Amino acid sequence: MKKLFFFICLLSIPSFLTFAISPLQKKSQTIVIAAQSNVRIKYGVEKLSKALSLAGYTVKVLSQDKVPGGKGLIVIGVEGERLLADKKLSATKPVTQGVKEGFGISHFSGKGIVVKGTDYSGALYGCMELADQIKAQGKVPEDISLTEQPEMVLRGTCIGMQKPDYLRGRDVYEYPYTPESFPWFYDKELWVKYLDMMVENRYNSLYLWNGHPFSSLVRLKDYPYAVEVDDATFAKNEEIFKFLTAEADKRGIWVIQMFYNILIPKPFAEKHGLKTQDRNRPILPSIADYTQKSIAAFVEKYPNVGLMVALGEAMEGVGQDDIDWFTKTIIPGVKDGLKAAGITHEPPIVLRAHDTDAPAVMKAALPLYKNLYTENKFNGEALTTYQPRGSWAELHRKLSAVAPVHIANVHILANLEPFRYGSADFIQKSVQAMHNIYGAKGLHLYPQSGFWDWPYTADKVVGRELQVDRDWIWYKEWGRYAWNSRRDRSQEITYWGKELAGKYGTDTIAGKEILNAYEEAGEISPKLLRRYGITDGNRQTLTLGMLMTQLINPFRYGLFTLMYESEAPEGEMIIEYAEKEWKKQGHIGETPVQIAKEVIEHGRKAIESIEKAAPGVTKDKEEFERLKNDMYCYDAMANAYAEKVKAALWILRFKYSHDVADLDKAVPFLQKSLEQYTKLAAFTEDHYLYANSMQTKQRKIPMRGVDKTFIHWREMVPVFQKELSHFTRSIDSLKSSNLAAEKTVPFKNAEVKILWGTEGTYTLAKNAVVFADTAATVSLVTQKLSGLKALKVSKAQQIASGTKIRFSTSKPVKLLVGFFTEKSRTNLTPPILEIDASANDYGQAEIKISNAVVVKDFGPVNVHAYSFIPGIHTLTLAKGACLLLGFIDDKEEIRVFNAGLDGKGKDIDWLFE
Repeated sequence: MKKLFFFICLLSIPSFLTFAISPLQKKSQTIVIAAQSNVRIKYGVEKLSKALSLAGYTVKVLSQDKVPGGKGLIVIGVEGERLLADKKLSATKPVTQGVKEGFGISHFSGKGIVVKGTDYSGALYGCMELADQIKAQGKVPEDISLTEQPEMVLRGTCIGMQKPDYLRGRDVYEYPYTPESFPWFYDKELWVKYLDMMVENRYNSLYLWNGHPFSSLVRLKDYPYAVEVDDATFAKNEEIFKFLTAEADKRGIWVIQMFYNILIPKPFAEKHGLKTQDRNRPILPSIADYTQKSIAAFVEKYPNVGLMVALGEAMEGVGQDDIDWFTKTIIPGVKDGLKAAGITHEPPIVLRAHDTDAPAVMKAALPLYKNLYTENKFNGEALTTYQPRGSWAELHRKLSAVAPVHIANVHILANLEPFRYGSADFIQKSVQAMHNIYGAKGLHLYPQSGFWDWPYTADKVVGRELQVDRDWIWYKEWGRYAWNSRRDRSQEITYWGKELAGKYGTDTIAGKEILNAYEEAGEISPKLLRRYGITDGNRQTLTLGMLMTQLINPFRYGLFTLMYESEAPEGEMIIEYAEKEWKKQGHIGETPVQIAKEVIEHGRKAIESIEKAAPGVTKDKEEFERLKNDMYCYDAMANAYAEKVKAALWILRFKYSHDVADLDKAVPFLQKSLEQYTKLAAFTEDHYLYANSMQTKQRKIPMRGVDKTFIHWREMVPVFQKELSHFTRSIDSLKSSNLAAEKTVPFKNAEVKILWGTEGTYTLAKNAVVFADTAATVSLVTQKLSGLKALKVSKAQQIASGTKIRFSTSKPVKLLVGFFTEKSRTNLTPPILEIDASANDYGQAEIKISNAVVVKDFGPVNVHAYSFIPGIHTLTLAKGACLLLGFIDDKEEIRVFNAGLDGKGKDIDWLFE
């Protein structure tokens, strides 16, 4: 009877008292680590403890070298430690020795779990994996036995210590580390947030990009004036750099400081009467000494920070100079720093292959320094294909064959910004290509969008949005596949479906629809750029569209053919396709028409999937709406391009047929393109601040970006409206035969005083001798240039040491420079923004007159224009033959055209200009 009374009393206890006593029944877990444990293991334990607490466990951490008795144990360590040698763990599975960052997790003797790392990072990653499984299951796994190791040796992200525009009085890449320029750099909470994201996604390297960081981080006894920041800022820089590297080390992350060559600090340059950067100057002893000592001081002060060296861009990229600079300045500087720090082993130096003959540099450098890594861009400064081929793939393979670690760099992503990107399928296949085609063992990942505006996205939201928050899936996908790219595709669809379902509070079916939207949209920008674009570089902002002249005459805009030859599947450009259609020839590979159809379908499916998912969204609704709007942006962009390409093919047909009816057929497509682009502008109006985070004169396509102009779609709508209007007027003029040929008025010579560097002048005309030391003469010259007073120089001297002239002018002038179209080691390479950030400093990047002159035995010449303000100037050009065709008044308008003296006919750009 007493028992019955007691049972009735229990039933009558209020429910809130039942919940109140339930915590007393919590399960407990004891984490055991070595008595002298590494900071990485301690960090892993911190994350594991948090996961256990959230799952309802009480957690105790013991630091000792013996496994205690009892159950509910999690023993963590590195094989070889006394703790893991305990007899209680003797039956556990060993982890493969010699494999960096590997780990194993298994049960032992019914008492608990052991996490074994091949090194401290491996133990850390084992903790992270176990924590992930506890979060997923809501409890400690009852049956677990796994071993893992990463496929990529280096898995890194990067942050640009750079800005969307230039600092006053500065040039490209010149950004000292200051709170005014980079307030976020001193934000410790933001660094912790970012580093936590990195370790959660198993990244182990962080690259900081800057032109010349040393003048913000070290002082030199011999060059005290070279420091670019005040004492207070210098102290802040030291403090935050030490904080960053210490926090990174806790997470198994290696900080790598990148720098350009040859770039010097402004106070050093001013004291020595030099430019901060001059691509064409020789190596000066003073600059070499300063740079070597800067590197030595940096290595001594920050011995755990790596260095990545960009030999090209700010110095002449291919030749003996970059080899000498690397072997006689940089490597000696590193060695000096190691010696001063008492370090005997060689830490890695990462050699960036951009704008240099990296295989030649490696051949010269390896006898001096063995631990050299190499790095090269995956798809240039874009994401275009997971099927790279040709010379670019061959360069990667050469580098992977000679370097202990070759790194593939997913760079800038100029064709993706600013819309969200999260195609797991495209990214997984890209990482597989890095392994299978390039032989790469490392990933160097840029932000998906907004590199120049870190840490913010371009989204138009109150207070700005952080890239690390918005683009979480970008970092997670690349990190997941850098760790293991061989995961089963069907399982990956389920995995990402669940991740997206968790993000937006939907079921897994809706999560998979969101993934499908990402993946359909994820094909659009890569396909558009690789089949229609001008360049893989950031001088083109793909999402802003393209002018019709850029589609029908890409060579005029400095077409970067490597993109078609290596960074795209085999296929045809628009101009090739049109010519073959006219000649009734067969087509090869991926065609413009095919891509137009495909991107329209991708856009349709992306919208269909995102709309299916929308009703089930219960979390983060505002972000989901922004993602959905991006799908509409992708769709409108795809249609705008597709319709414009259809118009372009009819217009190019007119080039051969001379039938105005072909132009008439183009008009409806061009109108539809404008309608779709207007929609795109509307979708972006209230959602985006800009389309491109680099807002300087380096941007050229579709429009030149100066002083932050043409950074938004709304600015392009009137341009495309004018283009259509001009085209229809041209058609009307052709039909009424009112398109009279304009009389060509030759340029007039400007008054300029040559101070030195030439051997006289000659009048530009047929049979004129163009060099001082050869008999080469002009065969043909366009009437527009006829009569100009060209400058005569020595061809041999141009090839041996470059071209250097000094002159004075009382008025703004342009110097017309002729570049031979034939590629040759003895001909000067025209300005190329893809490899030379200074290639438009004088407005010289664009061809002004194509095939304007023909020189006997040298072939056709394209004309570029260099602008100068009043004053005394010295122009230095790199090694190689070119023509200095004379000066004209800067006010003289140069209407861009193709003179057609190469015998291939004239262009039809005039239809739009």
